[in-house]
Amino acid sequence: MNTTIVMGLLGGLALFLYGMQMMGAGLEAAAGNRMKRILEKLTSNRFLGVAVGAGITAVIQSSSATTVMVVGFVNSGLMTLNQAVWIIMGANIGTTITGQLIALDVGAMAPIFAFAGVAMVLFLKKPKIQYIGQIIAGLGVLFIGMDMMSTAMMPLRDAPAFINLMTKFSNPIVGILAGAGFTALIQSSSASVGILQALAASGLIGFNSAVFVLFGQNIGTCITAILAAIGTGRSAKRTTVIHLLFNIIGTVIFTTVCLTLPLSDFVAAWTPGNAPRQIANMHTLFNLATSFLLIPFGNQLASLAVKILPEKEAEKQKQKHLKYLRSWDAGLDPRIGGAAIHMEEVGKEIRRMLEMAKENVDESFQSFLVGNSHKLKEVEEREEYIDYLNKEISGIISKMMVSETNEKTSELISLYFKMTGNIERIGDHAVNICDYTKIIEEKEIKFSRQARAELKEMKQICHNMFRYFQREIEDTKKWLEDLHEMERFVDTKTQEFYNSHLMRMKRGECNDEACIIYSEMLVDFERIGDHLWNMAKAMREIAEEV
Repeated sequence: MNTTIVMGLLGGLALFLYGMQMMGAGLEAAAGNRMKRILEKLTSNRFLGVAVGAGITAVIQSSSATTVMVVGFVNSGLMTLNQAVWIIMGANIGTTITGQLIALDVGAMAPIFAFAGVAMVLFLKKPKIQYIGQIIAGLGVLFIGMDMMSTAMMPLRDAPAFINLMTKFSNPIVGILAGAGFTALIQSSSASVGILQALAASGLIGFNSAVFVLFGQNIGTCITAILAAIGTGRSAKRTTVIHLLFNIIGTVIFTTVCLTLPLSDFVAAWTPGNAPRQIANMHTLFNLATSFLLIPFGNQLASLAVKILPEKEAEKQKQKHLKYLRSWDAGLDPRIGGAAIHMEEVGKEIRRMLEMAKENVDESFQSFLVGNSHKLKEVEEREEYIDYLNKEISGIISKMMVSETNEKTSELISLYFKMTGNIERIGDHAVNICDYTKIIEEKEIKFSRQARAELKEMKQICHNMFRYFQREIEDTKKWLEDLHEMERFVDTKTQEFYNSHLMRMKRGECNDEACIIYSEMLVDFERIGDHLWNMAKAMREIAEEV
């Protein structure tokens, strides 16, 4: 292999990969955050899940990127493992679009695509138009790279050493391992399939040998999701197991069929003499057929992944989960009167959620006072947990309300529902304080000694109110009166701190940014008191009903 061939191959590969990256980035930017919103709102409908996974992957041109997103959603609790199965199946279908595009004989048009796209990026000002230009330019660059690779490898058709290497791929095991290894190395099945198409177009590998390399490429693409799952929870790791199982099962099935039946000849007959198209068609057939075969067994795939990676108790405590409740479908009694049995568990989950909100308020105030955001990652993770609990508890409560006909129990359920909403809002105010901390750290904003003393007092008042709320209730009437007095004290201190703040402003003791942040802090301080008071009123009614 001389220098000219190597340089042409590397240059073509660089353009091909860069063109893919341009296309994907442009498509993702044009779509905005809609992809994530679609995934977050995904229902458990298997066919919808497959369609969404295929659509998103067709847009961003990367099944690995879609699977990595799914790993993130499962890890954050926004998606269940069973929902992830359908997205992964769809992603494998969507990734075949790239191979079909490459198989189109539009090489002569590639420079025009590249020029038109670059012109749109450089000379048009609207961001949406520029994103479209980036997509078109990426497509052109991708095809130019493909053409360069095919041209560079053409002389290898007559090289004995290379011919000998390619013939080894007729062995299914060697072909599968080669495809899996190379795809894992470059972390893109679309790119490795494109390279395989270039080899086939140059006559360097026959279609009957290429199919085994193709099957291995589907396994190799799982490496990106596996790497993304490092450091995540058990559920996220199971998502990568499902991805791997899907492609291994598909490879076993298709390898067996190709060895026992003339499947390769059958697919080749669709487009005789067009090797890139034959590979694209086999790739599409592989993923469509595997998805079709496994859709009825999606839940079993999820169960198998759980058995392969069983939950450890220590890990479970670190992951988002309901400690006292299970989901309604997993065990709560939906019969009439069943909700009353689980009211105590609902109360325990809400108290757990409240403790998290209290910790966040304490840590947010403390971080603000020291002007250091190093603890804010913990606060943000805990806020995500609070949001998760709010979603899960609210979902269970709503199902309890539908099935419960007892008026007294229904009132209790609605009171608990109000409490979860107030706790979630307290968590939001803690996050607001986090955001202020980032600003004062980045801009090195300083507060006067008096302002800092007031902020410390706010922190202590909130802490005291939380602790009193969480104490054992002996006299409901006195407990509520005391909390009402605390809430009024919060309002009084808010006004007192605000007046003091105005005096400092008149004396010119604080800059504009510090003034704005302090005013916002006062709002959050007062609202935390309001939400705790709202919860106290609900708790009084619960205590009187029980």
